[in-house]
Amino acid sequence: MSFVANAKETKKKYLKQLANQNGVIAALAIDQRGSLKKMLAQAAGKPSNETDIVEFKRAISSELTPYASAILLDPEYGLPASKLRDKDAGLLLAYEKTGYDTTEPGRMPDLLADWSALRLKEAGADAVKFMLYYDVDEPATINRRKQAFVERVGAESAAVGLPFFLELMSYDSQIADTKGKEYAKVKPHKVNEMIREFAKERYLVDVLKVEVPVNMAYVAGYGETDETVYSKAEAAGYFKEQTELTNNVPFIFLSAGVSAELFQRTLRFAAEANSTFNGVLCGRATWKGAIEPFAKEGEAAGKQWLDQEGRKNIEDLNAVLKTTANSLFEKLD
Repeated sequence: MSFVANAKETKKKYLKQLANQNGVIAALAIDQRGSLKKMLAQAAGKPSNETDIVEFKRAISSELTPYASAILLDPEYGLPASKLRDKDAGLLLAYEKTGYDTTEPGRMPDLLADWSALRLKEAGADAVKFMLYYDVDEPATINRRKQAFVERVGAESAAVGLPFFLELMSYDSQIADTKGKEYAKVKPHKVNEMIREFAKERYLVDVLKVEVPVNMAYVAGYGETDETVYSKAEAAGYFKEQTELTNNVPFIFLSAGVSAELFQRTLRFAAEANSTFNGVLCGRATWKGAIEPFAKEGEAAGKQWLDQEGRKNIEDLNAVLKTTANSLFEKLD
């Protein structure tokens, strides 16, 4: 058996730990670092500190993992939270530094200097997650460097037998606002062509964590304004194209900070468009509302919100996934 084939068999064992009984990844994401510090500090009305972010992640893990198939954390602030997760919940650990290099063009990534795939495995990880900002239309000199970077992470993960989750974040170097109408016009091209590249076998990606290929706020009948960029038929076509371009690599959707309600509607729309997505890694759409009570009133208030609203968000999402998502093992087999 070849190295690649042997690694795939080893990785399946870990993927089963990350998926639910239906082979769907219904995972919770809280690997945010810099952005989460800012949100907590803003809600508290005081400078951020190293303690609040650790305690917030601990609260999320202890209160919400009983309802999730896995949790995504970072090794910088999230390891204490990983110890409090439900015994049946798998663990993904982020390998990238937060943010990106701002000293040169291209949003170049970097890895946590004192971590490796092996060390993540020793810390209890069932998978390695790496996030990449990628603009398919930037110069080839920039994108070749990013492609080589992903190849190295994929090979390193395979060498220790851990699944490799690649999180792809699209952008346009000429359009600052990725939530606006101008970016919405180019988003399907940016997202889907990026998937075309990283679904290639050379990257050894086991699961792609991707954006939906359109901004649902600009789909006719979905946005809060009359401004539209895509008809429902056009949007559905982009979802179908996305599935085709994954080359049968399992893929899951990220929530990108939208509301829980809109994310659930988006998943239903994707299923109606015959998207074969295999689950979600949902972050802020689940737990963002806990930030204010946690920061202003303390841990008990934050946990109360999580036990009520946070749990409801996850259970509602799980109900949607039952009728929309597909087993990743059907693709792997």
